[in-house]
Amino acid sequence: MNAKKYAAEVIGTFWLTFAGCGSAVLAAAFPQVGIGLLGVSFAFGLSVVTMAFAIGHVSGCHLNPAVTVGLAAGGRFPGGQVIPYIIAQVVGAILGAALLYVIASGKAGFDLAGGFASNGYADHSPGKYSLLVCFVSEVAMTAMFLFIIMGATHGKAPAGFAPLAIGLALVMIH
Repeated sequence: MNAKKYAAEVIGTFWLTFAGCGSAVLAAAFPQVGIGLLGVSFAFGLSVVTMAFAIGHVSGCHLNPAVTVGLAAGGRFPGGQVIPYIIAQVVGAILGAALLYVIASGKAGFDLAGGFASNGYADHSPGKYSLLVCFVSEVAMTAMFLFIIMGATHGKAPAGFAPLAIGLALVMIH
């Protein structure tokens, strides 16, 4: 049973990485028809919505170590499964990034030095935000994301709508 959960996390995190980061790398600024920042935001959110419906019943569809750790801290996930889940998520992310690299590197003029959908702080931030501001933003957004996940998946929440609430929260965060 646990093998199915871990495989689901690999596949789900693969999809989040490939679809979300892939939208930024391959489609965000494509001449005349690019999806822009809003499109990238929706790609991340929709990748979570689709996986939540596809694998939520198998693994819980964490897709992110921060979600796994947050759910464990909130008493909603067994601590003994945190490390295997994180390993599965890292494997899925590596596979998604590797496929994305293979596809993106096929374009003439491809240069990995361009960032490959990465972000950061100071000169690596479009707004030139400081490390402190980026850290505070990341903590606040992650906390709200976990708050939404915990609320949307609570036994008293409307049944069947958690994937939409969680995916739309990720759109807003991005």
